[in-house]
Amino acid sequence: MDDSSLIWDDGALVTIDQRELPHEALELRLSTVEQVIDAIKTLAIRGAPAIGIAGAFGVVIATAAHTTDGVVDVARAEADAARIADARPTAVNLAWAVRRVLTKVPLGAEAVLAETLTMLAEDGRVNRAAATHAADLVQRLCPDRPLRVLTHCNTGRLATSAFGTAIGAMRVLSERGAIENVLVDETRPLLQGARLTAWELAEAGIPYRLTIDSAAAWAMATGQVDCVLVGADRVTANGDVANKIGTYGLAIAAHHHGIPFIVVAPESTRDPKMATGADIVVEQRAAAEVTGFGGATTAPVDTEVFNPAFDVTPAELVTAVVTELGVVYGTNAERAEGDPGAAIADIARELYGRGWMPGTAGNISVRTGDTAVITGSGLSKGELTGTDMVTVRIADSAPIPNQQRKPSAETTIHTAVYRTTDAAAVVHIHPPYATTTATRAGSPDAPTTLRIADYELIKGLVAKQPDGTYPSVLDLPVFPNWPDVARIGADIEAYLLENPTAAPILAIAGHGITTWGDNLSQARDRAECLEALCELVVRAGRPEAFTASDCLQVARNDQGAIRTRSSRLD
Repeated sequence: MDDSSLIWDDGALVTIDQRELPHEALELRLSTVEQVIDAIKTLAIRGAPAIGIAGAFGVVIATAAHTTDGVVDVARAEADAARIADARPTAVNLAWAVRRVLTKVPLGAEAVLAETLTMLAEDGRVNRAAATHAADLVQRLCPDRPLRVLTHCNTGRLATSAFGTAIGAMRVLSERGAIENVLVDETRPLLQGARLTAWELAEAGIPYRLTIDSAAAWAMATGQVDCVLVGADRVTANGDVANKIGTYGLAIAAHHHGIPFIVVAPESTRDPKMATGADIVVEQRAAAEVTGFGGATTAPVDTEVFNPAFDVTPAELVTAVVTELGVVYGTNAERAEGDPGAAIADIARELYGRGWMPGTAGNISVRTGDTAVITGSGLSKGELTGTDMVTVRIADSAPIPNQQRKPSAETTIHTAVYRTTDAAAVVHIHPPYATTTATRAGSPDAPTTLRIADYELIKGLVAKQPDGTYPSVLDLPVFPNWPDVARIGADIEAYLLENPTAAPILAIAGHGITTWGDNLSQARDRAECLEALCELVVRAGRPEAFTASDCLQVARNDQGAIRTRSSRLD
């Protein structure tokens, strides 16, 4: 086979049976839905991106099987697609890919196949882009010499459709002459590191050593590891990472020893609709995987087993999550310190592509001491570069003299946040669901509060309480869209001074939402989370989940009077 691990051939999906490696590269030909489901469940095909695309090919097979005289039995094809999506619950890519191709089922198997082949081609490009971004980051963070990299599980072309994610980054680093050696965890209990990663590294000509999982922390302690590169099966809205069991322990050890811990994954692995890692369903696998191996029993008969397939690494232990878009979590702080304009431009172009910063709308900023760097006024966010920025004083929002651009009109909103919080970055955008929801709840002449209740996604936007639990409600302040933007900034500053523990989000009726965080990635992720939350409520048809009330009190107007206002959704 070539660099691709998944091939469509005359009505069947052809791949390598990963259960037989490294002893034999056995070709596996799958032509029924049951065969695809079995291959995914038994790890003949494994790795989040790979099982996603394999699942999409399964929908092609299902659609063809349920087509008679050119007419698709959509209900039966969708039922098979649901079984495919449920084959492995932890990896978000599988359900994501199945949902994507399901829209083509009524058009017939050829339409589903065309969409799947598009995804297959995209995956190769995505992996190379993510791998290159990750390699660039590793070389910025690590010593300027050939590196000792530690990795866990398998993240190469076998786990994707081509090139790989974390192993892809190692391939890029190796091409640059920047790899001394890769330390490969064997990855118990099924030895994906020993069987698959070692095989792929040998195939690529990259030097490696194999070690038992429990030796990894000691390798770090004895100076044998410069950075850790792993993949992911799901990344939640707050940056928590689900990956092969054993990843969490590596992250703890890397954090203790000050070693960068970098996650490389496609954007399809990010799940902004899931608030935290606590919401992830972790698959429990068969006891026989632990009580024996290769047909030999290694534990007493009837031994009870704890065999989770994955664990969840908290965001605070992750140095960076890198996708094809570049730095998406944790790392934009690092980039912003050296080049805030470029970091802002990266995210602005991404959000423009989603339609959340249409034309010249929206603005992004990064705190730089007593100043902030913010997008310039009147510029298309789809074409923004690192030079299209303006530095302003946080104290009074005034631009530093002798700059080419004018700052965004909403600068006073950003500086109000910086003056009243510890935020390092602010994002102001116009996503459709959150903007519409806030506008319907807003008042034309006074601030209101929109209370959203009873959704788990709230966890992605509120702080944990002293007892370790999360609040079940979210209060979203909605400010009037005054023609004088400085007046909006004054409203916001007064509110944040009165509410120092408020969630890091706000809205302006008819004028978008604003979020902030410890870095650009976190501010952007919170905006994504708020949009997903509002979409959930709207699509579920649950207006009772919203309550707009007079609980927001903001000190403002020239006499310092308290303004309150009540408003409810239609």
